[in-house]
Amino acid sequence: MRFLFVLVLLAGKGIGLIYPWAITNFSGREIGAWRVYEQGRFKPLTVQLSGSDAPVRVLVDLSARAERIVSQQRTALTLTAAANGRTVLASTPQFNHVDNPRQASPQLPDKIFRDEAGLISTVGPGPYVFTVGPGDVDDIPMRAVDLVLRSGAGEADSARPIGLSLTALGLIGFLPSLRFDCGRPKDPNSQPPPRWGRGAS
Repeated sequence: MRFLFVLVLLAGKGIGLIYPWAITNFSGREIGAWRVYEQGRFKPLTVQLSGSDAPVRVLVDLSARAERIVSQQRTALTLTAAANGRTVLASTPQFNHVDNPRQASPQLPDKIFRDEAGLISTVGPGPYVFTVGPGDVDDIPMRAVDLVLRSGAGEADSARPIGLSLTALGLIGFLPSLRFDCGRPKDPNSQPPPRWGRGAS
């Protein structure tokens, strides 16, 4: 029975953590990646999108000479996307949860931190203007910022509650089984009988 709860626990972890990460980074196809910050200045980006691209996932790659980004409740960057004079996405990437950033190059100490800026569910044909700017944190040694767009991206939000529920169910079943085994009296018949006579230990 304990093995079954372990399987439920692992399944919950996979659905709640690994599946959303894979959906965020690999689902759909990449429309492109563009540099929006370099040499100390931000520049707006205009991308032509079509209805067949929906939904479009917006990702931000921040290159910095740091091991991790600690912004707490503050924002590292701000991002807006607009079409036809209307804002369709507003986000404040923080990069707090990025524990394993990518190495920019073996010759450089810079690390690449990725955060999801959001999902544009409905896309009309036409130009979309993406504007990235600085946030509240002013001590991040930023080298570059890249904007990555993926079309046909899957939804990961629906998987998280299922994963959390399975993880909780696995823990509820697994932890009591450990206490039950610790408190179970040992069966005296499980020990080998004592040996008598010559050669007995």
